[in-house]
Amino acid sequence: MTFHEPWQLRAAFARSLSDMYGTEVPAYTTLLEVSHEVNADFVAAHGADAERLGSIDRVTAERHGAIRVGTPAEIAQVARIFGAMGMHPVGFYDLRDASASSVPVISTAFRPVDRDELARNPFRVFTSMLVTGDRRFFTEDLEHRLDAFLAKRTLFGPELLAFADRAEAEGGLPDDAAAEFLRLATEAFELSTEPVDQAWYRELEAVSAVAADIGGVASTHINHLTPRVLDIDDLYSRMEARGITMIDAIQGPPRWEGPDVLLRQTSFRALAEPRTFRTPDGEIVQDSLRVRFGEVEARGIALTRAGRAAYDAAVIEVDERSAGLAEAERQEVAREVWAKTFPTTESALADQDLGYFTYEVTGGAVHREPVVYEDFLPRSAAGIFQSNLTDEGSKDSSQEATERDADWMSGALGRELNDPFELYARQVEQSLQVAATTLGVDPATLSASTTPGAPA
Repeated sequence: MTFHEPWQLRAAFARSLSDMYGTEVPAYTTLLEVSHEVNADFVAAHGADAERLGSIDRVTAERHGAIRVGTPAEIAQVARIFGAMGMHPVGFYDLRDASASSVPVISTAFRPVDRDELARNPFRVFTSMLVTGDRRFFTEDLEHRLDAFLAKRTLFGPELLAFADRAEAEGGLPDDAAAEFLRLATEAFELSTEPVDQAWYRELEAVSAVAADIGGVASTHINHLTPRVLDIDDLYSRMEARGITMIDAIQGPPRWEGPDVLLRQTSFRALAEPRTFRTPDGEIVQDSLRVRFGEVEARGIALTRAGRAAYDAAVIEVDERSAGLAEAERQEVAREVWAKTFPTTESALADQDLGYFTYEVTGGAVHREPVVYEDFLPRSAAGIFQSNLTDEGSKDSSQEATERDADWMSGALGRELNDPFELYARQVEQSLQVAATTLGVDPATLSASTTPGAPA
């Protein structure tokens, strides 16, 4: 009998979700086809340099999902399910002030944290939770009714949670149990066919489309499942050429002549999907909702705290200088700002301590390799959400925000919330220790005497 380790459960779950989502959202299958075309052409054109931030096998298999839940109890259950797959909560994201639209959620991401686990399968799930007590979005009366609605539903059944706890405790599952766990976990994120309470959904939708998607239905579902591409600008053009309407812009850093850093994302617009509604007089009617979309991403080099501070300052400057400009002009401003903020080579990025790099010994020499960014940008996530909404909802900025932070999220999960900067720094430190041991030298002497793994 085969025993399935957490990484194998993770890889199988990512495939299962992808198959399910492709059936539910056919345009997602088109997105995968175009992504594979783009990646194949990029590797053909760039050779080994194309795999500087991960092998083509890893990039091809790579996905990130996005789900939304309503309560601390629900997100704690999500943590148990993903914990069974070797996925841990990393980072805290507050989307409530990250866009002009009403997005009343806080988020974390579940993903592998060790370098070898990321290499095996880097599946990650961006998980958002409603902040029902935030008065900028929800009145006291609506909060009470929303909490009551959420308390009555069950997103994840006891059998699924029992398998998850067993897998986490035993470090995996045998064949039969693994198959059943994966079946139940995939089903938990399928789009429900149960009729939606029309009046309740529309009441929440007036506040926030995201709030309605979370708290207006009795289930949860995958909102998007994101493949990774090596040239996101090429993908954007190819999708448009196929007649698929994309959002107005690629979120994140601009395309420029220097190293790609952090994360660039775009998506096709949310599609009108048929849903069944129950009207206030009990009639069952057909309508549609636009809540799911096809996102795609390109990942760059992880930035240090100093690099991230430079990035955040650059974003603010771009905003100030491009206010009122068309998107093409905004991108030109962004390229100018990037050119004065970041160096144009990986070597300089490392030498200025702006990016994370690991150190490998090959042929007796130490080579420096970039660390891929595994996490998310609140502004970009909110920008994707906002670009796919038909209504910005309502937000009363005169009200006090409800305080939520990383410590609160950790308490809700009942688990340590990993700091992404510390995880990247640990990758670097571990690589230095291995390289130093191989060469029989002090690790402190290595980073100053390295050569890039490829021409910079």
